[in-house]
Amino acid sequence: MDGTIGANAVVRLLGDWTGGRRPRADVLRDALRGLVLEGQLPPGTRLPSERAFAGGLGVSRNLVTSALDELRELGFVESRRGAGSWTSLPPGDGGSAGAGGWYPPGREDVVNFAQGTPEALPEVFEAVSRAHRRLTPAVAGHGYHPQGTGELRERIAERFEARGLATTPDQVMITNGAQHAFALVLRALVAPGQRVLVEQPTYPNSLEAIRGTHARPVAVPMVDGYWDLDLLEATLAQGSPRLAYLIPDFQNPTGARMSERDRERLGSALKRHRTTAVVDETMVELDLSTGPAPPPQAAFAESEVVTVGSASKVFWGGLRLGWIRAPRDFVRRLVVGRAAVDLGSPALEQLVLSELLEHSAESLPRRREQLRHGRDRLVAALGEWCPEWTYRVPEGGLSLWCDTGGHYGSRLVAAAERHGVRLASSSRFSVEGDLDSRLRLPYTLPAEVLEDAVGRLARAAAELSPETEGVGAQLVT
Repeated sequence: MDGTIGANAVVRLLGDWTGGRRPRADVLRDALRGLVLEGQLPPGTRLPSERAFAGGLGVSRNLVTSALDELRELGFVESRRGAGSWTSLPPGDGGSAGAGGWYPPGREDVVNFAQGTPEALPEVFEAVSRAHRRLTPAVAGHGYHPQGTGELRERIAERFEARGLATTPDQVMITNGAQHAFALVLRALVAPGQRVLVEQPTYPNSLEAIRGTHARPVAVPMVDGYWDLDLLEATLAQGSPRLAYLIPDFQNPTGARMSERDRERLGSALKRHRTTAVVDETMVELDLSTGPAPPPQAAFAESEVVTVGSASKVFWGGLRLGWIRAPRDFVRRLVVGRAAVDLGSPALEQLVLSELLEHSAESLPRRREQLRHGRDRLVAALGEWCPEWTYRVPEGGLSLWCDTGGHYGSRLVAAAERHGVRLASSSRFSVEGDLDSRLRLPYTLPAEVLEDAVGRLARAAAELSPETEGVGAQLVT
């Protein structure tokens, strides 16, 4: 079992689990089930005694007993005499959002809104075929490339050059995805107890990586969906963070893009306070607008910026390849330290990605059009089913960041699951866990699936707030 959680801690996680209504066993059951599904009570977590649980919640012990009995029948709680009770997952739910938000394949009728991951482009198959034909000379060597193959690093350097940032292959290191890249940088730069500045909300797995190094994430709230540069600069000055983690291009989950003027101001602040920023560019190629793109953040503070990118969102997550672009000396330092973690990324996949990048002029427009279509269909479905929800329509990225107008929290996660829709809890995107009215909805699924899922989601929300009536869509484009 993974650990024990006290009654007070469970109460804090549950928050306003009753929604202002009379406490009931089925409501507590659904709220606890939601916490398990979203990973806040991972499988194997030992639960407090029923007496302590009831005391913390201020309800009868019979109510807690009934809720736990129902969870046992559903497979979300297991118990053994003398050993107490702990959380679990029923057969077919062998994963949880707590493990990076990833769910295993399950029932076909369950729509997975917890992941924002598009399927592979058709060009991946063609690239694999071409890479296979080039494999024979590659296997003549030992196959270990701690910094990455020279060909792939050169292609990535060329893409930075095309965006106006002079880059050489020795400034690039190939990794096993952007998350791996961030973990390597954290390991190199951050010691336990040191602060790491993050946006609020932010990408959940980055928070897991920061906490995994025993560092302290320091949140800078985004205001009206955009960066508050005054607040960000004040945090750099007063909080003295060792590192900053930022997503200026189609921020996950808000979809916001930082302007060129703000990037210039941010670069000056990073240099002034001597703070290194990890800039996550995993979404930068998913630009659905027609206007010019701002320069990379590193163009405004090159020595203070480490850029991480990935092939997952553009081509296919199964490639498991990403990269780091940084000053040469720091890249060399990462290469030397990498031996303690792994010995390099797979050579065959690097050949495949090289092929994909070489022919990206054909594949990228396809991906962008696919996402543009999904985004527009999702917006239309929300206008029909959830007209009272508000959001900005992003110019790129993979998802909408919706304000549902109700503080549902884990209750909506559980209710949606009953209707066959899996959600990522908004608390996972927050350092403080206080975004109960928010919901990230990816538009990476087929249009007909998106429309059906929004209908199910609307019915789930109606169960929690049956008095809510639509008041007209409020979109900001």
